[in-house]
This record gives sequence, structure tokens and C-alpha cells, in this order.
Amino acid sequence: MSVQERKERERAARERLIVATARELAEQQGWDAVTTRRLAERIEYSQPVLYSHFRGKREIIGAVALEGAAEMAAALRAATSAANGPRARVTALARTYLDFAERNPAVYDAMFQLDGGLAFAVEDTPEPLKDGFAALLESLGEVAGDGVHPGLFTEVFWAALHGLATLTRAGRLPPAAAERRVELLVDRLAVV
Repeated sequence: MSVQERKERERAARERLIVATARELAEQQGWDAVTTRRLAERIEYSQPVLYSHFRGKREIIGAVALEGAAEMAAALRAATSAANGPRARVTALARTYLDFAERNPAVYDAMFQLDGGLAFAVEDTPEPLKDGFAALLESLGEVAGDGVHPGLFTEVFWAALHGLATLTRAGRLPPAAAERRVELLVDRLAVV
């Protein structure tokens, strides 16, 4: 291995450590607790080392969001591939999405609530975000209904899931009816 390859590998490992530490800190104490000073202390590197990877907290949030989008896409695909039939796939997708949001609140915030400097729904949207949407579209496109654009239907269904995730987490919806909400969403929106 050349010196250059070793340096690139070490740099990538430091970057993964920064992102993992930011994510862990955010999940434990919230995003307000994530500062470059605190991250530098936790990973035992200087703040200038952090700034050589990320220009600031916004880029770190963006990196966590991209990682989260890839994880969510993988979880959605795993859940839907194990389901038989369109209704079961859409139900599995909805449950998995809501479960991901509940289990990873700081990551979910990085993906959809905080400014991570990422562009959505445009040509230069980063690939992990495009893939996250594609993971939704793969199952939802087949239940959009006649004359309904699959991408538009996916956006509406996704917005409903996001609303459920956000309102549930904020304590605005009673948790006892969570499963019934998923059933209503699938029954009323999806043509299965």
C-alpha cells in the first residue's frame, strides 16, 4: 500500500469516526449538544482536524443525513422484499419508515428537520437521498392507481408518513392508535 493510499484510508476512517460520534452525541443529548469542540474532545483530535473534514456542524448534519438515508433505504428494501403482495409491501414500508423515525430521532431530524446543506428533489440531490426516495417509489409506485403519477403519489404517501412520525414523536398523537393509523393510510391511499 502506498503512502497516499494509507493517508486516504486514515482520512476516511477519521471522517467515519466524526460522523459516528456526532450521531451518537445527537441521539443521546440532542443536536444542540453537538459542537466541534465537544466532538474534538470525544474523538481526541483537534478542532482543526475536524474542520479539515467538515466546514462546520451543518456539513456534519448533512453527513449524518446521508448515512441515515442509506440506512433507511436498506431497511425499507429489506422489509418490502420479505412481504408478499402489494398491500403487505406497502404496510411493511409504512411500519419500517415509522419505526426508523422512532428508533433514530436525531438521524431523522438530520434527514428532514435540520439544515444539512443538502438539496432535495433537484438534479444535484445526493445519491443517498435519491436512493431513499427510490426505495419508497419501488413499492408505492405499484399502488398509485390508474392515472396517478407514481412519483407524485410517493411524495404524498411519504408526506403522510413524515407527518405521522413527527406528530407521534411530539406527543400530538396517542400511541395506542399507531397501528390503526398505518392501516388507514394503506387502506385509503394505496390501490391494492
